[in-house]
Amino acid sequence: MIAIIDYDAGNIKSVEKALVKIGEDVILTRDAETILSADGVILPGVGAFGDAMDKLNSYGLADVLREVAKRNIPLLGICLGQQLLFDSSEESPGVKGLGILKGKVVRIPDTGLKIPHIGWNDLKYPNPGRLYKGIDEGAYVYFVHSFYLEAEDKSIVKATTEYGCTIEASVESGNVFATQFHPEKSSDVGLKILENFVSVVKQNR
Repeated sequence: MIAIIDYDAGNIKSVEKALVKIGEDVILTRDAETILSADGVILPGVGAFGDAMDKLNSYGLADVLREVAKRNIPLLGICLGQQLLFDSSEESPGVKGLGILKGKVVRIPDTGLKIPHIGWNDLKYPNPGRLYKGIDEGAYVYFVHSFYLEAEDKSIVKATTEYGCTIEASVESGNVFATQFHPEKSSDVGLKILENFVSVVKQNR
């Protein structure tokens, strides 16, 4: 069973639909016991960093997610869900992120390109990552964002793309994974990424 965190700030239905399509049992929940007993956990996210952290804290989910990581339960953050795993964001000054991984989220620089960054971009792999097994470098995935990650430890960055700067598009640290892009909206490539996450979940049982 994979738990999708329901905290009123996510693209949860599209994530659920994608997982069902690849044959997985999923549950949408904000119940701590259910989350901590799941085989894998997904933290989706659409919206503002500060609002999302307010929701996670108000539902008591911030500490639950830290416990998920501590217990080595496979955890996947998607889009805003990736950003929330880190320490802070320029989008919401003074708001503390989950701090599960070290780094900060910054605004995409104004280089004449349209912001938010919306559309398909290709991936490069600076470091090998389990989410990208069987997916060639140069594969296209779907992005919607105005802010991007600057990880403190560059070895955890597993995929990047270019959009006026180098976007750290995906990370992996232990059993914590995340993507700035939306795998559930990225056609067959995205489904393969989700299948690779499920493979990690099954190996971890």
